[in-house]
Amino acid sequence: MARGQIKTVDVAALGNLCVDVVLTVPSLPPAALDERKAYMERLSASPPDKKNLEAGGNCNLAIAASRLGLRCVALGHVGNEIYGHFLLDVLQEEGIVMIKMDEDAEVANRSSCETLLCWVLVDPMQKHGFCSRADFNEEPAFSWMSKLSDQVHTAIKQSKILFCNGHLFDELSPGLITYALEYAKDVGTTIFFDPGPRGESLLHGTPEQQKAIKLFLKMSDVLLLTADEAEAVTGLANPILAGQDLIRKGVRMKWVIIKVGSKGSILITASTSSCAPSFKVNVVDTVGCGDSFAAAVALSFLHDVSPVATLALANAVGAATAMGYGAGRNVANLNKVLELLTVSNLNEDDKLWNELVDMNSDATEVSLLSNTVIDGCNARLTMVPMQKVISELLPKLETLMDIRAVPT
Repeated sequence: MARGQIKTVDVAALGNLCVDVVLTVPSLPPAALDERKAYMERLSASPPDKKNLEAGGNCNLAIAASRLGLRCVALGHVGNEIYGHFLLDVLQEEGIVMIKMDEDAEVANRSSCETLLCWVLVDPMQKHGFCSRADFNEEPAFSWMSKLSDQVHTAIKQSKILFCNGHLFDELSPGLITYALEYAKDVGTTIFFDPGPRGESLLHGTPEQQKAIKLFLKMSDVLLLTADEAEAVTGLANPILAGQDLIRKGVRMKWVIIKVGSKGSILITASTSSCAPSFKVNVVDTVGCGDSFAAAVALSFLHDVSPVATLALANAVGAATAMGYGAGRNVANLNKVLELLTVSNLNEDDKLWNELVDMNSDATEVSLLSNTVIDGCNARLTMVPMQKVISELLPKLETLMDIRAVPT
């Protein structure tokens, strides 16, 4: 942390503020780019009903984090139209401060200033497709933005965590993104990065994109990926080995967290690996689950939660979001998270975790959350009982909510 700097904000979410238009459709959009564009143009020919609007993108992370008791700000651009006003209202209702990135920008093309819309399309099989104008632009949606506002500089300096994801590259130039990353580093702000599905394409993108994402992989403090994304970045199929590789190559890397789909998640540090199975829930919709998961990781990082307990909390928050339809205001609330933790219905699969450990040539001990054991070891797996994790988490969550309830 920069000397003498008081950080009063827990998480600042950079960019990727959009409005989701959630629609049920008979079939998902075609794969071909020109056909997808025509499909989206047909959808957008008529203004959507307000009942189909929801906050999306990094708003999911900010809302989930705020509901867990963290103080959050959203840094980005919204237009002066119905969608921008909707998004600002939602953020305000959730206790999230919105800070505009473009206080003095002059823009010739008015349409490029409009709030980003993402069409979230759900077919009869509950599969999802996504369309936005950013999919069809060669330049980032807000390429006219050349600098950060003074307020954004102040917000980054006052924040403990700056959260970025790969969709940021759809909005801002790689040069401006790199500047924000370097500035956060200089003022002692922890950097979280989730490359998401854009990660692999950015690694093979323009020279500027490649430089920027490689800087993120090198300079981030916490990296969040799916197992497929980790393999794409490292070439290693085993998520534990992939995480260890990313830790070694990172200059500041403290945690690498890899999500293994419905199986659970893994947290790798320089000296340990921890695993936690997912919770058994009735999955309604997976949109926003990864963002909710990341919010819980941010809470844990800031409040010295142990690695296994971090994964348990993150899995619970992601699972609670999956039990509802859509993201935004439908992401997890604390009561549902506490219920999942207390019931502790884990999707235990010792075969999977033992296979991952057996493939790991590193002699590092691996911890595994379990609902059926007391503290103990099983070969190279150290079992951590769920009850121990609950005893660690509940007092921290209760304290956070008590602090959050006090007016400032």
